[in-house]
Amino acid sequence: MISSGGFLALFLSLATFSFALDNGLMRTPPMGWLAWERFRCDIDCKNDPKNCISENLFRDMADRLAEDGWKELGYVYINIDDCWSSMERDSQGRLQADPTRFPGGIPKLARYIHDRGLKLGIYGDLGTHTCGGYPGTTLDKIKVDAETFAEWGVDMLKLDGCYSNATEQEKGYPLMSAALNATGRPIGYSCSWPAYQGGLPPNVNYSLLGDICNLWRNYDDIEDSWASVLGIVDWFMTHQDILQPAAGPGKWNDPDMLVIGNFGLSVEQSRSQMALWAIMAAPLFMSTDLRTLSSEARAILQNKAVIGINQDPMGVQGGRLLKESSGIEVFWRPLSDSASTLVFFSRRTDMPYRYTTSLGKLNYTAGVYKVYDVFLQKTMPMLKDSTEFTVSVNPTGVVMWYLIPKAGVWEEGARYPDPRHRSRVTL
Repeated sequence: MISSGGFLALFLSLATFSFALDNGLMRTPPMGWLAWERFRCDIDCKNDPKNCISENLFRDMADRLAEDGWKELGYVYINIDDCWSSMERDSQGRLQADPTRFPGGIPKLARYIHDRGLKLGIYGDLGTHTCGGYPGTTLDKIKVDAETFAEWGVDMLKLDGCYSNATEQEKGYPLMSAALNATGRPIGYSCSWPAYQGGLPPNVNYSLLGDICNLWRNYDDIEDSWASVLGIVDWFMTHQDILQPAAGPGKWNDPDMLVIGNFGLSVEQSRSQMALWAIMAAPLFMSTDLRTLSSEARAILQNKAVIGINQDPMGVQGGRLLKESSGIEVFWRPLSDSASTLVFFSRRTDMPYRYTTSLGKLNYTAGVYKVYDVFLQKTMPMLKDSTEFTVSVNPTGVVMWYLIPKAGVWEEGARYPDPRHRSRVTL
């Protein structure tokens, strides 16, 4: 830690730079791959060389993003999480990668990833140590660590908050934002600050977060289980009136990684996570082994329509409209060009449930709407706002619709609506 005088000197050294995160990045939710949930802090490269946290793992995942159709869909970040560094800083006080597991260092890995048209993310911690016990970024190390990351060619920083207190976080997260700006390199900035302060006002100032961070973790880490996914959804929806206004282009609430393709979710539950993360305008960071991914998981994660909804340029976070006693919940998100998306979600565990409603009952204005079923990947019959319809929702599953007024636009020649690429064609 540094003295108050040392902190003042550090503050003044950055005072010529704005504390607003003026990097122009992440105007839509960032997408990519993140190591943590699937690979954790596995550093046993002797006995588990394919899965340990090493440059080989990240090169493998970069190859998969570049070669298996992920990059073209927007999945461009390869993000290192904890346990990548040496246990000691170098003789100049700079962070350094573990020399055995990353023999080429981070700069060489960055070049490998950039050569494939991808971006590299890295992990740090605003404290004495990272959560895994590696060297942290104390207040006096913020400037040098930001400069180091920029020199290495890093494109995104996730800054965790283990082994730090509220006062240090209040100083450190804005200081790192300014330090990243000062490097001159565009570096996306993910802050874990709100998750360490309960995620809600008055302890969390979301207006300030939007000025200094591109995205932020609000709540608990996700685990590879349906209970964990449900717990996160429940927390976000309970507090949606607070969280929704904070999100928008360049500043996103982050409910944590997609665990689709691992061991804890069924196919129905995987579709549910993907749909609800799209409703929340959430960052889409997969944490799975892309080398062994099943075809079913790949189809969900590469669904062009749900990705397009997630990436809608208007950037409005959606939320829950209804919570029925039957166990059915209805979610809605407004999209650009007068489009919208609806998700019918079942908490039931017994059997498919037939849910009947109308668009008018879901607060749609009078008119006729074109409907596309996102997971069936087919156009449905047009619906008048007053016409009742019935959807059959599988246990723990979803039905997800993309809707647009009859006079609206739909991508020309496509089998699916993609809000990222709609042409101005009236169909």
